[in-house]
Amino acid sequence: MLRALVLALTVAAGTPVGADVQLLMIEQPGCACCARWDTEVAPVYPRTPEGQSAPLERVQPKGPYPEDVALGPAPVFTPTFILVRDGRESGRIEGYPGEDFFWGLMARMLADAGEDPGKAAP
Repeated sequence: MLRALVLALTVAAGTPVGADVQLLMIEQPGCACCARWDTEVAPVYPRTPEGQSAPLERVQPKGPYPEDVALGPAPVFTPTFILVRDGRESGRIEGYPGEDFFWGLMARMLADAGEDPGKAAP
């Protein structure tokens, strides 16, 4: 329900689309919260408007990170989700507080970055 409301507000904002956007997931073996995200979100993420707007790339805490990407402070917690727009960090979620929180925070990050997941290409 929360996800639908946040997504509706994001779509209503009418923000521009078209920037190079990706979502980095900083993860490490043995991370229980990473495993929970893999169970609850990962199977559907690529098929969602958010996943279409910001394709996922998994990275270990010590890298290697994608070339030509400027990030803020080095991630400390796993998972950490970093939204990258045009090669620069534009938002991050540290930890995984559960599926409902993730979708709401992700929609907010995309909206703050000027992305409209409702207009993503299929």
